[in-house]
Amino acid sequence: MAFTVDEIANINNSTLETYIDKGKVWKQDVANKPMLEAFNSAAGKFVGGKENVSFAVGSAYEPGWGLAGYTGDDQLSHLNPTGTKRARFPWKEHYMGMVVTMTELKTDGIDVVENGTDQTTREMSGREAQALANLLDEKNDKMGESYTFSLDLLVHGDGSADAKALSGIRSIILDSPAVGSTGGLSRVANTWWRNDAMTAASLAAGGLGAITSAAAGGGALITAMDKAARRRSKYRNGSTKIRYFAGSDFIDAYKFELRSNGFYSQSGWRDGKPDGSMDDPNHGGLPLEWDPTMDDLGLAKRCYAVDMGRTGLKLLYMDGQRMKKHNPARPYDRMVMYNGVSMTGVMVAKQLNTSGVYDIV
Repeated sequence: MAFTVDEIANINNSTLETYIDKGKVWKQDVANKPMLEAFNSAAGKFVGGKENVSFAVGSAYEPGWGLAGYTGDDQLSHLNPTGTKRARFPWKEHYMGMVVTMTELKTDGIDVVENGTDQTTREMSGREAQALANLLDEKNDKMGESYTFSLDLLVHGDGSADAKALSGIRSIILDSPAVGSTGGLSRVANTWWRNDAMTAASLAAGGLGAITSAAAGGGALITAMDKAARRRSKYRNGSTKIRYFAGSDFIDAYKFELRSNGFYSQSGWRDGKPDGSMDDPNHGGLPLEWDPTMDDLGLAKRCYAVDMGRTGLKLLYMDGQRMKKHNPARPYDRMVMYNGVSMTGVMVAKQLNTSGVYDIV
């Protein structure tokens, strides 16, 4: 089969004979992924055997049950507390694969040694003079970057783009928290199973609307975020750990309110020279972290307060199935090499009311 134009261009670009950075291809479009990094650094694992990862959740209170006065031989009432429910989150399987033709590798100066189903590579004589970038390494590197890029999108998503793929934070932290269900439990019937929100969708459903940023009164956005933190703190526990992830417009609006209300620091006069820049701020001692992916998804005016503690949102991988590598054998009638990476995982939450989503207009 003939090479495509893209394959030919890839061979040419990776084996260019004169290049200032021999052997290194500098990538120009790999963005930081703070939300994915945060979830991965705190990721847990689960064992297989069932279709779902499930937890017992419920209200701490029983309706109509409480202290009642009595005297003498008054009849006493007793109630059998019930109401514990199970939230169920289905785990999902993911795979991405890569194919490399033997001809491509030879063109790049790489010989393929086969021993049964095992395939390894070795450099041909004169390799350093013949090629400037190792095509196989570059392809594997691109596959790794594409893996993290696509997983980052899944983490930010709601699962609607691919029913077979992982559902991310937007399936748990909803714009309109009083509708729908999460983990198979109704948010309508269970008021304790809702996140905090200030969005247009929340306002339309009778909740709080998006924030109109203004410097007056000490800063409308700053004040709204203070009140939101107070609402969430009503349900916080010893394991609650909040991380703020925000789009660029949200952070800029917050910084504008700080500047307009006379926020100054000694860092503005480093080395005796004025410096008008301002680092991304904290709120309540916690950084407002810029998440470039939110900008890419059209969420530059949004901020998520994500509880990443023990009972908050957590990314779980099936035991032994986190970025699992695959090297399928070469088909007998194709001179190609296959590589692949798979992942089985799920995003879960045991508590929703310590997290929130906030938009500005």
